[in-house]
Amino acid sequence: MAKDKKKPAKAIERPRLKNKDYLEQLRKLHIELVKLQEWVIAKGVKVCIVFEGRDGAGKGGVIKAITERVSPRVFRVMALPAPTDREKSQMHVQRYLPHLPAGGEVVIFDRSWYNRAGVERVMGFCTEEQADKFLKSIPWVENAIVDSGVILLKYWLEVSPEEQTRRLEARINDGRKTWKLTPMDLKSYSRWYDYSRARDEMFKHTDTDWAPWRVADSNDKRRARLNIITDLLSRIPYEEVERDKVELPKRQKPGKYREPDYPYKRVAERF
Repeated sequence: MAKDKKKPAKAIERPRLKNKDYLEQLRKLHIELVKLQEWVIAKGVKVCIVFEGRDGAGKGGVIKAITERVSPRVFRVMALPAPTDREKSQMHVQRYLPHLPAGGEVVIFDRSWYNRAGVERVMGFCTEEQADKFLKSIPWVENAIVDSGVILLKYWLEVSPEEQTRRLEARINDGRKTWKLTPMDLKSYSRWYDYSRARDEMFKHTDTDWAPWRVADSNDKRRARLNIITDLLSRIPYEEVERDKVELPKRQKPGKYREPDYPYKRVAERF
């Protein structure tokens, strides 16, 4: 286990990043993510990225920023639903293991096996004994994952109580986001310090030398996305893969083909 960890320095408040600057930096990072993708495919590398954090911390936005310019066949996002009765009878981590990456894949977990250390513990979906056993055993499971050749990265997105409130209220009032707010989110919201204690215990037991936690200040979503992508790129030793120069071939001539004159069922142009 990693020992004698110093507490992270308090985040420095900075002005919000302008959208123009954010998009320019994100464009550069997307180019690097494409290079990473090509390297992962060429070398058969296995990458697993775990994202955890409170409701409204911005996990989904970070994942979208990572994946929006790469192939979904290489970058797979896993957000597992609540376990079935059968899965509840299994070893807790068992249902996650089939989704770990094979060679040439990057798997991103939007919440992970750490549900047991967080929501399940706080909301009483598991016993304290089950949570404690999980915290003691999961580092060795992760050790086995890393030993199998998987690059395992774990990120915790840290959001302030005030910013979480603002974001959850936005979900109430924005028709595009109402699906993001569940009854469980509301119950969890009221238990801020229970989650804080659960988070602290999780870090204490699972911040290891082979699979350390990295904490990102996510109060500014744009900065958080840029910082996390930059960090994960720095922790994977990818190299640019040479590609053959691409030129579009000449199109064939139409010959005797003529466009049909039957009426198409066109989409109405309302805008």
